[in-house]
Amino acid sequence: MKDERLEKLAEVLVSYSTKVKEGDRVAISAEEAALPFVKAVARAATKKGALIEYYIDIPEVDAEILKNGSQAQYERENIRFGACAKSDVWISAWGSENVKVLQSIEGEKLKKRRLANRENRKLYSERMGSGALRWCGTQFPTNGDAQNAGMSLEEYEDFVYRAGFLYESEPVAKWDEMAQWQERWARYLDNKKELHILTKDTDIHVSIMGRRWINCCGQENFPDGEIFTSPIEDGTDGYITFSYPSIMNGNEFDCVRLNVEKGRIIKASCQNKEKESLLLSYIDTDEGSRYFGEVAIGTNYGIQRHTKNILFDEKIGGSMHMAIGEAFQEAGGKNESAIHWDMITDMTIEGKIFADGELFYENGKFIEDILNHEKSEA
Repeated sequence: MKDERLEKLAEVLVSYSTKVKEGDRVAISAEEAALPFVKAVARAATKKGALIEYYIDIPEVDAEILKNGSQAQYERENIRFGACAKSDVWISAWGSENVKVLQSIEGEKLKKRRLANRENRKLYSERMGSGALRWCGTQFPTNGDAQNAGMSLEEYEDFVYRAGFLYESEPVAKWDEMAQWQERWARYLDNKKELHILTKDTDIHVSIMGRRWINCCGQENFPDGEIFTSPIEDGTDGYITFSYPSIMNGNEFDCVRLNVEKGRIIKASCQNKEKESLLLSYIDTDEGSRYFGEVAIGTNYGIQRHTKNILFDEKIGGSMHMAIGEAFQEAGGKNESAIHWDMITDMTIEGKIFADGELFYENGKFIEDILNHEKSEA
């Protein structure tokens, strides 16, 4: 029996998020736990006349290669990633029966695996930046992700579909409304030179001069809800502590703190000291991973709990995040890396963000009077 919510999600992804048209080469990818998603998107894209390719990931196979394979075996490039990056449209879903499959893999092997995929990630970034690739990633609710989020599968399904406004009669209209609101703030920040971010154990200056802020409203991630840019590569100074767990390959790093000088991370620590060497292995993936590729503000106030899933967590209304590594070309970013790792902090208690000295965001909320004042002066 088809899940009507899933069919609705597939239709939104195909018609709204990626605007699939006849003749488009559409790649669909997911883990084997998300096969219903692959089928639903294939149905929706086929109706548009698209040319379908699909790729199924099996994490246990990856884990076997990493644990017991030779260096030549685990350092091979990710062929699926490269093929999808060369498509006109790439629609993917996260969703796993076991989110901890790679948790016990040693950091150095994971690092070499990431580096082997560097050229594919660069191609993906270039084609995304130029608009040649229309990509959207989403979540398919699985038992593994539900358990990781501390919910039953039924609760998690409800959480996932509500975050995407899929219970609305016209979800696209809701995303259009959000897009208009976010656009006003993105254009406000386009004209600014520097952010000053203050909250608990955080005092950091981020240069954004000349960089473009991107309005994320369901066309690259779904569900969505953030505005972001890529900082000037050598323009970040200070320190930042991420209050939510930072997660990579099933490993959780609590209260990651980064000290930064002239854009470069010079010191990194976390609350769970036994994991600091693994944390550093990610930060030392390559030279670019010591710099930031993103600074962003979460705007989806329909997401109000941390679920250990970056798709949702970076969108939490009242949060902000920064990512080490790969920058976004569409925002003007130049930093290159084989990694892009988002880390999130709560801004609802004593959180403040200034733009060129003007307080525009406080305690997890934008100060709407700022835009109203600018409009009245125009």
